[in-house]
Amino acid sequence: MKPGQRGFTLVEVLVALAIVAVALAAGMRAAGALTDNSERLAQVTAAQWCADNALANLRLMRQLPGVGDADFSCEQLGRSYAGTLATRPTPNPNFRRVEAQVRDEGGRPLVNVTTIIGRY
Repeated sequence: MKPGQRGFTLVEVLVALAIVAVALAAGMRAAGALTDNSERLAQVTAAQWCADNALANLRLMRQLPGVGDADFSCEQLGRSYAGTLATRPTPNPNFRRVEAQVRDEGGRPLVNVTTIIGRY
């Protein structure tokens, strides 16, 4: 080296590379979390559509649903979802409380939607 010239030492370069590696790893982890969150949002949205469709179907039948549980399934966005419609009585015999619960393939609940259906 000529006098007056100065460069980075090997230790300084390695420290800089370590800092860049940690920053890139944190960025990759954040990107992975965003991907997981967007997948979960798509599942919950599709499950919400399934529940809404099942409850709308009950309303369109224009009959007071019987008390009890019934299973249903639907397909949204290329995925199959299983659900349960739980119909319960209310203090007013002209109404029923209906809860639609939709689960994913693993049986974990994704969404619960509750409504009141009246006698027509």
